[in-house]
Amino acid sequence: MTRLSTDQLCLGYGSRQIVQELNLSVPDGLITALVGANGSGKSTILKSMARILTPSTGGVYLDGKLIHRQPTKEVAKHLAILPQNPTSPEGLTVRELVSFGRYPHQKGFGILSPEDNRMIEWALEATGMSGFAGRPVDHLSGGQRQRAWIAMALAQGTEVLLLDEPTTFLDMAHQMEVMILLEKLNKEQKRTIIMVVHDLNHAARYAQHLVALKDGSVLYEGDPEVVMTSQMLRDVFNIDADIIPDPRTGAPLCLPYGLAEESVASRSSHGIPAVNAQTSGEYREQRVKAMA
Repeated sequence: MTRLSTDQLCLGYGSRQIVQELNLSVPDGLITALVGANGSGKSTILKSMARILTPSTGGVYLDGKLIHRQPTKEVAKHLAILPQNPTSPEGLTVRELVSFGRYPHQKGFGILSPEDNRMIEWALEATGMSGFAGRPVDHLSGGQRQRAWIAMALAQGTEVLLLDEPTTFLDMAHQMEVMILLEKLNKEQKRTIIMVVHDLNHAARYAQHLVALKDGSVLYEGDPEVVMTSQMLRDVFNIDADIIPDPRTGAPLCLPYGLAEESVASRSSHGIPAVNAQTSGEYREQRVKAMA
């Protein structure tokens, strides 16, 4: 079963087509990662799923209904989005930011109801931001700021979260802080999460479903163990890499070492055989034996 899907979806900006005839079903209750090179259509697809970008043809479906024909407030009760690099007015506190997530549920003059306040407090606690509720958002660290925005999305009370590169411009510790939070939300609250991710190792470790895109089309889709292969990396990113099991989690770990054409030329000039799926598989098998 899937609540969110696309059918023959075509997207573009002006006369430039980015995505053509995309058919995609997002599995419920899982973290789905959209991966691909810059310009592959990842963020464009996410914007269309969030009803920000209108399709040229085809459509996005939420619960079997075209999402672009549904009222904005109605869609916002089921689906929340965290865009790239969100910004807030100077001096806005964390609690004020999170309260904006209750907008779809408010009536009249936008006065917060007891249920609104309950959801705000719950979102702050779930993201570990209760202690920062009165602090201005622009005074937070990068990781804290991202958690505050995620808390706003949680306060909407939606079953589906869309996140566009949630770890961009964050250092390693703050990246892990955000990814661990998303993993927790998925496991403990069964949230369906669709995120655009540039770090392939983050995608393979934290997502249960990978969609690899190139030129607006899906080239590979499925479990990380199935999708994350040397062949996929050549086809989608034009790089050569070994895929080995993560020593702690067992998730596929990408070790890139060069661009595909350059790597092949370099190996040939030095009399080194090119790495293929078979030799990569043998390497992974050797690593597994060494770890046992």
